[in-house]
Amino acid sequence: MASRRGLLTDWGGVLTTDLFASFASFCEAEGLEAAKVRDLFRSDEAARDLLIEFECGRVDEREFERRFAAMLGVDEEGLVERLFAGSAPDARMLGAVKAARDAGIRTGLISNSWGVDRYPRQLMDELFDGVVISGVVGIRKPAPEIYAMGAQAVGLAPDECVFVDDLGFNLKPAKELGMATVLHTDAEQTIVQLEDLLGVALS
Repeated sequence: MASRRGLLTDWGGVLTTDLFASFASFCEAEGLEAAKVRDLFRSDEAARDLLIEFECGRVDEREFERRFAAMLGVDEEGLVERLFAGSAPDARMLGAVKAARDAGIRTGLISNSWGVDRYPRQLMDELFDGVVISGVVGIRKPAPEIYAMGAQAVGLAPDECVFVDDLGFNLKPAKELGMATVLHTDAEQTIVQLEDLLGVALS
């Protein structure tokens, strides 16, 4: 099969270090069980609904912090910053996206956002031909429409694209649209798979 011409990727947990590790560090610093944040989002309906509303831009950051802090029993001030404090850019993955774009691959972002102002704008302009952020468009992964929007944003059909995410359930709808998918666990493995799918050197 011919190489794919588009690379679509998630932000947090793919182009940054593991967000769940950051959440665990936050919990330990706050005297909570390490998995408390993750478990709330996975199994508490009210927390999950709040996250969905926040990621779709229907609840602002202050409101999210107020309500989620109450669920955790912690101070609400700067809660989102504290949750993400243990997360950092992944230089190898950022370099791979830049290398792909430099090699003529169309590059795009599909991200479930925690507020729309947390992305480094200059870096985004350097990395991506198209950007789809959930809080701007009002829908979030894994809604199939957001993947179609990602392909459209880079001017390609879904079956010309590869999509990378760190959460398996976010890959399924992309695959059903015809995208090749890569489950990101670490930069080394992801880059090897992307070089194969895109037919270009990325490291």
